[in-house]
Amino acid sequence: NLDWRIGKWTINHALRVDHLIFNLHDKLKSDPAGQEASATRISPKLNFGYTFNHSAQIYLKTGMGFHSNDIRVVMEQQGKDIMPISFGADLGLIWKPTDNLFIQPALWGLYLQQEFVYVGDEAVVEPSGKTKRLGADLSLRYQATPWLYFDGDINYAYARAIDQPKGENYIPLVPSLTSTGGVSVKLPLGISANLRYRYMNIKPAKEDNSVRAKGYLVNDLLLNYGVGKWNFLLQAQNLFDTKWNEAQFETETRLRNEQQPVSELHFTPGTPFMVKAGLSYKF
Repeated sequence: NLDWRIGKWTINHALRVDHLIFNLHDKLKSDPAGQEASATRISPKLNFGYTFNHSAQIYLKTGMGFHSNDIRVVMEQQGKDIMPISFGADLGLIWKPTDNLFIQPALWGLYLQQEFVYVGDEAVVEPSGKTKRLGADLSLRYQATPWLYFDGDINYAYARAIDQPKGENYIPLVPSLTSTGGVSVKLPLGISANLRYRYMNIKPAKEDNSVRAKGYLVNDLLLNYGVGKWNFLLQAQNLFDTKWNEAQFETETRLRNEQQPVSELHFTPGTPFMVKAGLSYKF
């Protein structure tokens, strides 16, 4: 990892070396003899930063890496494409126009040599070809008063398979818009509160977008009171008891009374309204 500083410029270069060894013993097979495979990946990165003044900096970050793999897929491919290459770039601005306001917009792109899609019936991932993602992020932090804070992050992503025809090139379960944020209050006498939200929009569950996984907007409330070495915590999850889906997959299933299998959305219901309390003591 090397750093160079030239005037207002900062240049950072680094190399990362990963070596993976796979060893599989499948006890479900009649001959569970061990299968082995290994691979090494060298991933360089190169970053540039330019500081305008104490309140503004622009940066460009680039780097290579790899998409992690499922050992069962590795063995099915006789040890080929164990560590598919990924390449990413991130262009952004860090701006603090006032002492109590922080703004960070960014544009980014990501290329994957191999995308892996989860297969619910077999509980494995399968290769699905090259993909690309282009996106934009915005982070905001604002301290309105000495005791009142706001924060928010919004993220947009355009994700598509590269080698598939238009209309059939969606990447299953990849949302195009997500956001998190909230408002925090810190009062005297050790009292604090934090109201949070998390949002995810509707996303494709199939490559042709004919089945779509539902989005959600969920709120949580955290209350905290500290006195001496004692700390009391009260947490209300899913404050407004929103009905939402957590894990969602498009899967083909067949019930006992059905003549033909049906391909539809399967899901795990999200956490309903619930309250958790905690008590801690610092020695």
